Amino acid sequence: MQSPAVPSFETHVVENQPPPFAPRDLWGDDVALREAVAREGGGGFLPVLASYGALAGDTLYQLGFEANRDRPRLRTHDAHGHRIDLVEFHPAYHQLMDLAKQGGVAGLSWHASTPGGHVARAALSYLHHQADAGTSCPLTMTHAGVAVLRQSSAFDAWTQRAAAPAYDPADIPIAAKGGITLGMGMTEKQGGSDVRANATVATPLAGEGEYALVGHKWFFSAPMSDGFLVLAQAPGGLTCLLMPRRLDDGRRNAFRLMRLKDKLGDWSNASSEVEFCGAWALRIGEEGRGVASIIPMVMMTRLDCMLGAAAEMRMALAQALHHARHRRSFGKRLVEHPLMGNVLADLAIESEAATTLALRVARAVDRAGHDAGEAALARIATALGKYWLCRRAPAFVNEAQECLGGAGYIEESMLPRLYRQAPLNSIWEGSGNIQCLDVLRALARDPACGHALLRELEQVEVAPPAYAAAVQHLRDVLARGASEFDARSVVERCALVLQAALLLRAGSPAADAFVASRLDGRHGLAFGTLPDATPVDGLLARALP
Repeated sequence: MQSPAVPSFETHVVENQPPPFAPRDLWGDDVALREAVAREGGGGFLPVLASYGALAGDTLYQLGFEANRDRPRLRTHDAHGHRIDLVEFHPAYHQLMDLAKQGGVAGLSWHASTPGGHVARAALSYLHHQADAGTSCPLTMTHAGVAVLRQSSAFDAWTQRAAAPAYDPADIPIAAKGGITLGMGMTEKQGGSDVRANATVATPLAGEGEYALVGHKWFFSAPMSDGFLVLAQAPGGLTCLLMPRRLDDGRRNAFRLMRLKDKLGDWSNASSEVEFCGAWALRIGEEGRGVASIIPMVMMTRLDCMLGAAAEMRMALAQALHHARHRRSFGKRLVEHPLMGNVLADLAIESEAATTLALRVARAVDRAGHDAGEAALARIATALGKYWLCRRAPAFVNEAQECLGGAGYIEESMLPRLYRQAPLNSIWEGSGNIQCLDVLRALARDPACGHALLRELEQVEVAPPAYAAAVQHLRDVLARGASEFDARSVVERCALVLQAALLLRAGSPAADAFVASRLDGRHGLAFGTLPDATPVDGLLARALP
């Protein structure tokens, strides 16, 4: 008698799935980034960038998933009831910070011995942000804070340690550390973007430039940083101050972390609400000149908002294109379906334009100290770019999610994390309206800004007729001035024409398609509406070799 057959409990065969995305070389895969870095003056740093790109697409990529699975936790007291105000992070967070600081993400531009340091540092930030956006926050503030502190030799110890390629998370005075991080506290409950409504009081103490702070900050970023740049009302008006976490004698400074923010995204990083209870701080700049004193930091962080938005677009595109090249439907690979090709090519154009603009602004920042024209361009293009790139990122990431379908909506994919992160850069360091008003203010108060913008547009030697028409229209708009009501329309148009100019000047294969779709009206209101004859295959091959 034969034994009955053993039933199989395998219900199906898993097939038609793409291979894992990582490990990948985020530098080697990104033709547009490599060309932009070389074009904008960062060619002297290629070995550093190549090394970090490989790291970002492998080790950092995996650490990013780990750091975002276990969110930071606030411990206000120890087991004996002592106030400690410590934030505990997953070990992956500290690994990300350590590797980033060693790699120059927070400091390369400040100790680079050759021109192009800001361009290379921007590319490092762009690469890092693709692996983990949360740690980009303290890295950005540490880098940008140096721009403020280096204005006075009194803060040399802080600037040297902030720019140093070293990370030390210990809660100890900076004198015992080889590297430090910096945070920021500007926003209060009653004011938001209107920092002049801040109510925190800075009372002068006996020591030169020393103050005691009493008040609060509604958004106090990276609360485990070694020092914080804050705004408070001194007798002479709104003033910028440096507030250390630990005093020189080792005591905790007099501030309390009230809670960590329960944020939409940015999960690997901690942001907090804080109260100052007589916290000791040292003045930066003159009393009443707080906004002017901290503006260099704001300008740098706005550049990193641009870079973050461009990086999110780049990673979302890479994920979507990788999936579409391996997934089959209706007898063909997804990428071979014409409509999917249209969507992916449209995303590729948008991503390259974003990267190109962000790196051009980085070059302007790099040269601003010795070139008035570049300084004027940095002034206006930073606000233009922050508004437009950050505005585009959420819709872009959502479109990339659709390319994966349901797989793009589950946490095993990176796309949900990117989608939660995408709105942040449009809100942080001034929302869209603030950026648009800043552009109008720059045009009205400093004619050099408008001249610098037009000079960029006029350097295109050969261009489609639609580009020339767009430039002339923009020239007319700028000549008659724009009202606040029309600010978004004007800023959007400025950004689009500037992106077109940069792509055309670079000789990018995406340039003509960008002009036809973005400037010539041959584009709908959604991605995937490129006009006929767009070179889809070539654009996709360029986007992810």
